[in-house]
Amino acid sequence: MQIHYDLNNFKANRAVVTIGTFDGVHLGHREVIAELKRLSALYNGESVIFTFDPHPRKVLAPDEASLRLLSTTQEKIRLMESLGIDHLVIYPFTIEFSRLTYDEFVTQVLVGQLGISSLVVGYDHRFGQGRKGDFHSLQTLSNALGFKVEQLSQLSVDNQTVSSSKIRIALDKGDVKLAKNYLGYNYSLTGEVVEGQRLGRKLGFPTANIDTHDSSKQVPQDGVYAVMVEVGGVIHQGMVNIGVRPTVNSNADHKTIEVHILNFDQDIYHADITLHFVDKIRDEQRFNGLDELKKQLEQDQISAQKFLS
Repeated sequence: MQIHYDLNNFKANRAVVTIGTFDGVHLGHREVIAELKRLSALYNGESVIFTFDPHPRKVLAPDEASLRLLSTTQEKIRLMESLGIDHLVIYPFTIEFSRLTYDEFVTQVLVGQLGISSLVVGYDHRFGQGRKGDFHSLQTLSNALGFKVEQLSQLSVDNQTVSSSKIRIALDKGDVKLAKNYLGYNYSLTGEVVEGQRLGRKLGFPTANIDTHDSSKQVPQDGVYAVMVEVGGVIHQGMVNIGVRPTVNSNADHKTIEVHILNFDQDIYHADITLHFVDKIRDEQRFNGLDELKKQLEQDQISAQKFLS
C-alpha cells in the first residue's frame, strides 16, 4: 500500500476512490472498501482511499473538547494496509480546504488530481462546504465529468445500523463486546508505560500505568476489563482497571489506565504496549481497606482468565 500525505506526485491507473474519515475502520467501512476493491479489479484499476488528518471536527470546532476517536492515524494506516488497499491518501484538512464547495472538490481534487474513474460512497455520505454535496449531486457531476459513482446501502448487525457513533456509545457503556461486533475486531488502546503509585505491587498485583499516545482516543467506561496485552510483539493475558484521577495523566477525560499482566515480571517502563479489550469484568468500586481490595483482585484474575481462555 502506498501512503500519500499530499497529491503532488500522486499517480494511479484508473483510480477507483472512496472518501471519508473512516474512524475505527468498522464493518460498515469494510463493506465499502470491499466494494472498492471489487470494482478496481473489475475495471483493471487501482483502489484509493481518501481520508483526512486531522479529523475535520478538530479543525472546524477546535474548542470542542468532546471529540473521541476510535482510531489514531497510525492505527488507521495499519487497518487499511491489512485490507489490501493500493493507495491511502491522508490529506491535510485545513480551514481553506473545508471551504471548497462539493463541485470544486470533485472537479479540482477527485478529477483534477486523483484522475478518478469511479467513486464508491456509503449510504449517508455528504461532502464539500457545509456537507451540501450528496449522492444526487455526485450523480449529476459524474455524468458531466465522465466517472462512475456507486452508493452502498447501510450495513446492519443484529438489526442495528453500524456506525462510529454507535461504537462510541457502546464503549461509553463499557460494552466492549458490542463494540467488537460493530468493529470486527477487539477495540484497542496503545500507549507508553509511565510511573504510577506502585500500590498494585504491594498487593501482589503489579500494574503498568498507560499514557495513551493520542488524548482524543476514546477510553472505555470506568471499570475492570479482561484484555490481551501486546508487549514487544508478544501477546499476554491481563486485566485492566480504568478510573479517574484528574490532572494526573493526559488520557481522554483524565482516566487512569492500569493493567496487570498475568504471569509477567519484566521492567517495561517507557515501553509502548497495546491493550485489546475482550470483555468487562465489573464496574469500578470502592473497598473497605486493602485486604478487601486484594480479595477482589484475586476474583478478577479468575474472571479474566475465564474470559480469555
